[in-house]
Amino acid sequence: MGRRLLIIGGVAGGATAAARARRIDEHAEIILFERGEYISFANCGLPYFIGDVIEQRDSLLVTTPETFSTRYNIDIRIFHEVTSIDRELRQVTVRDLTTGQAYREPYDRIILSPGAEPVKPKIPGIDEPGIFNLRSIPDSENIKTFVDTVRPRDAVVVGGGFIGIEMAENLVERGVNTTIVEMLDQVMPPPGL
Repeated sequence: MGRRLLIIGGVAGGATAAARARRIDEHAEIILFERGEYISFANCGLPYFIGDVIEQRDSLLVTTPETFSTRYNIDIRIFHEVTSIDRELRQVTVRDLTTGQAYREPYDRIILSPGAEPVKPKIPGIDEPGIFNLRSIPDSENIKTFVDTVRPRDAVVVGGGFIGIEMAENLVERGVNTTIVEMLDQVMPPPGL
């Protein structure tokens, strides 16, 4: 492994890669950039936080940036977004989202783990209030606040994978009539479909 490793993105992929890299090389300089606040949380717990099964948001946290940094001797930079990679100069451009300032960081190796953005169909009304994505802790807080304050009678969950089914289960437990919409011919499709 190179002596200076940059990891772009935290959560399951990036934080796991950072811990593994530290075990492989005790002396490497490792920097993890995460554009959000959280570097490691229980994704599958998000619906249960909305459903009040998990009562405290902090119970979703697997570790904090401070604890992870201390344990693995890794430079954790939350609220930092990598905006470009210059492979020729072996540098990345990073924007500090709290200050807006951009700077460059050299690297020997990079691990890309930026996560994914939900696919939002281009249909009228997709950005209206009451339509949510569930991918992060802030997403779950927004949905929970909506359910707590608006107390919707009905909901539609688009996607019948693990998270979609868990979301539907927790909405039903909260007293919301819930329908799952899945484009495949079954929910929980087998791997590879």
